[in-house]
Amino acid sequence: MPAPRYRGRFAPSPTGLLHAGSLAAALASWLDARAHRGQWLLRIEDVDGPRCVTGADAAIVAQLAACGLVPDEPPQWQSARGVHYETALVKLVAEGWAYPCGCTRADIERALVQQGRLRERHGDLVYPGTCRSGLRGKPARALRLRVTPSIDAPAAPLDIAWHDRRLGAQQQCVSEAVGDFVLRRADDLWAYQLAVVVDDAAQGITHVVRGVDLADNTPRQIHLQRVLGLATPAYLHTPLALGADGEKLSKRNGAVPVATGADPLAALRDAARLLDVHAEGTRVPDWLTSATAHWAARWRAV
Repeated sequence: MPAPRYRGRFAPSPTGLLHAGSLAAALASWLDARAHRGQWLLRIEDVDGPRCVTGADAAIVAQLAACGLVPDEPPQWQSARGVHYETALVKLVAEGWAYPCGCTRADIERALVQQGRLRERHGDLVYPGTCRSGLRGKPARALRLRVTPSIDAPAAPLDIAWHDRRLGAQQQCVSEAVGDFVLRRADDLWAYQLAVVVDDAAQGITHVVRGVDLADNTPRQIHLQRVLGLATPAYLHTPLALGADGEKLSKRNGAVPVATGADPLAALRDAARLLDVHAEGTRVPDWLTSATAHWAARWRAV
């Protein structure tokens, strides 16, 4: 049976315009799709409505278009896909994979302190499984996914091994690093992990190219793909653009929108430097053709 045709995607959150780091992620995903003679899709990840900036989604589409990065299908908005996330969640609850949780962040932190488990800087709050056996009189706040190899082995650790096309062999004990994770939040919003897995499957995504800051999400998504019976894409995580403080470039540490309207070629060249992509050309189409050839040779694409 022939392998499915390459389908990649770029999935920005419209919490602001594209900055140098997010444009680099967009360019990497576009180049990988073109190098494989595949399709490139655009998904607006706007499930976290309170953080989204009005008009940022349309502005992002315009920024990408100015750089010649035009999706092969109309963009998709996650905010319009709640019924599909609900269907997946109902399935997970019915099969015993998902359960209600009444814990607040403060509850989780107290439980971890009592267990002598310290939280690493910028690390996740590792859920200790407090509500796995029931709410114990607490009201339900969120819905979580059990992190275990099978429903029949609820106490067994879950180790996920996977291969990243740039980083190589990867492995994470999800039960120790994360614990049971949220699918629907206490504020009734859909969690990123569920939305991205459901949408990647629905759009037939075969390859995911994104920033390395999302690499530690991959084992959780692979586990969710498996329990939902969905295919696992190939992954490639690109280097990050860093701010002056050495942290991931963001609005909080000085990231500014890229000036794609004024000089899209300059914006593309800056993004390419972050990816160590070399290209020539004085027009955007010619430059993108050259960059695609370099990417194809580097990542052994067709």
